[in-house]
Amino acid sequence: MPAGGVWSKTVHYLEQSMAHWLLAGGACAVMVPAVDAQSLVQRSELHLNDYAAALDGLVLQGGNDVAPESYGEAPLHEDWRGDPVRDRYERDLIQAFVDAGKPVLGICRGLQLLNVHFGGTLMQDIEHQHPQAHVHRVLGRYEHHHHAVDFVPGTRLASLFPGVARATTNSIHHQAIKDVAPGFVVEARCPEDGVIEAVRWQGPSFVAGVQWHPEFHDPAHPHTLDDRPLLQDFLAAARAVKR
Repeated sequence: MPAGGVWSKTVHYLEQSMAHWLLAGGACAVMVPAVDAQSLVQRSELHLNDYAAALDGLVLQGGNDVAPESYGEAPLHEDWRGDPVRDRYERDLIQAFVDAGKPVLGICRGLQLLNVHFGGTLMQDIEHQHPQAHVHRVLGRYEHHHHAVDFVPGTRLASLFPGVARATTNSIHHQAIKDVAPGFVVEARCPEDGVIEAVRWQGPSFVAGVQWHPEFHDPAHPHTLDDRPLLQDFLAAARAVKR
């Protein structure tokens, strides 16, 4: 029997913690709705550069896997097919904001999609493709699963946390960067296995991403990284472009 009623509807969402993280930094959080082939409005009718002109920056939040087809691979498992529709739409958004010189910050999936958009690839599943790797996701613990992250000396990210060579962050991902996109530098790694935890574009505008979820930081956990400098750096880039 086909699904009916509420089960036949698609929900667009902005995860609450993400919205509150941005609001706490003094920003206004606006969700950009997506479209697909079944939408009343077709993608060809939308001009995403209008969003890039109206908004000061773009944050790519977490969510479904990046589809292997987005970086020229076939899925190694049925469960790892990802979301190619979302990939295509968000990649168009990325390009619109980059073309406008507006800052783009990728969180978890967002970091992975930035890497793919600029020509990099991903491990579809860390456990499958890097068996000796540290555990990067425990679904039962979710944002309460942590591991160490080493900042790469001399990078912009390291400069945001002076005197901090190693930090503790949450870890909620089973995919990871495999081949780094051309023009990007690695800014952080997991010391246990070398898995990439942060990257930044060397191009003319702010394009950066982290693998962890700064919006899930709990001030009651003083041993985990206080990510506010990361947010303030992004917002400073947005204000600079606005001027």
